[in-house]
Amino acid sequence: MNLHEYQAKQLFARYGIPVSQGEVATMPAQAEAAAGRLGGQLWVVKAQVHAGGRGKGGGVKLARSPEEVHAAADAMLGERLVTKQTGSEGLPINQVFVERGSDIERELYLSMLVDRARERIAIIASAAGGMDIEEVAANTPEQIITTFVQPAAGLQAYQARSIGYALGLSNEQVKQFVNFAGKLYRLFTECDAGLLEINPLIVDKAGDLLALDAKINIDDNALFRHAELQAMRDPSQEDEMERSAAEHDLNYVSLDGNIACMVNGAGLAMATMDLIKLHGGEPANFLDVGGGATPDRVAAAFKLILSNTSVEAILVNIFGGIVRCDLIAEGIIQAVREIHVKVPVIVRLEGTNVDKGKALLAESGLAITPADDLTDAALKAVASV
Repeated sequence: MNLHEYQAKQLFARYGIPVSQGEVATMPAQAEAAAGRLGGQLWVVKAQVHAGGRGKGGGVKLARSPEEVHAAADAMLGERLVTKQTGSEGLPINQVFVERGSDIERELYLSMLVDRARERIAIIASAAGGMDIEEVAANTPEQIITTFVQPAAGLQAYQARSIGYALGLSNEQVKQFVNFAGKLYRLFTECDAGLLEINPLIVDKAGDLLALDAKINIDDNALFRHAELQAMRDPSQEDEMERSAAEHDLNYVSLDGNIACMVNGAGLAMATMDLIKLHGGEPANFLDVGGGATPDRVAAAFKLILSNTSVEAILVNIFGGIVRCDLIAEGIIQAVREIHVKVPVIVRLEGTNVDKGKALLAESGLAITPADDLTDAALKAVASV
């Protein structure tokens, strides 16, 4: 689950991490009033969307008067911001964050993430922070500093000092950085974060460190421990179909193809998509109905995948271990009848009660195409479109 910048900065402040002063606004007049309360002669108006690259996409504007803050907020609110990370449709801007301008001496980059291969938290830093950090990583990777934290020991002061000196900080700033990094690490672990990023982390004219931006991703599987964080979820920033799938305990990811897949088990779903690609087709989604699938859940899955207007065929691939094939067949029949499915439906069943499941499909009188095995199912699905 992603947090907005203003939410991440609220967490930062709670942990004693220095952040720039700002207020969130949902209307231009609120943004203008916020500028007046913040004071100063320069403000930054930032679109609050769950995507990076906002500056290059026009989602970050400088303003030199409260009236300019009003105009910048008015131009953003209600629009959709398109960046490299959003796709062509972009994300809706429902809020802006108004910050008082900072006196920037240097821009750095700092992030923490879970390295699953090493089973460590990785700290990634660079003295070349700012909007072009992706180009830095691609073209001059030697400017990227990576440190791994042993989970039993936690972040050690010598590790933070080493990073600070590698960033070219002064002795006094390194002391600040050790304290800064320690608090970030505590936030990361206590909040069950999967990613924490500050770009840029600035050194201001007074020589102090300040988080000018903040991005936090929370592990969905840990949200049951964090009701307060879960309340920060912004459904408007999530894919509508993926959100609907989660409400029915379905694991769904939208893709760009035209053959919808409904499978039980993530590995089998990946294999199904691979075979569709192998035989010249394009999957429209990843959809895992899980091991506890019921007829109602299968029907909900059909409704979900058919809400994608690009779908021209549906491939159902079920291996009945925990789930029974006859229950899946009942769900398929229920869905096809209720929704009046007009695209080809290809079904491969195998496992528990497979004969009962196949019999139910055959006796339904519906236009459902059976498949003998996974390859046969993929070939028939591709041929149907």
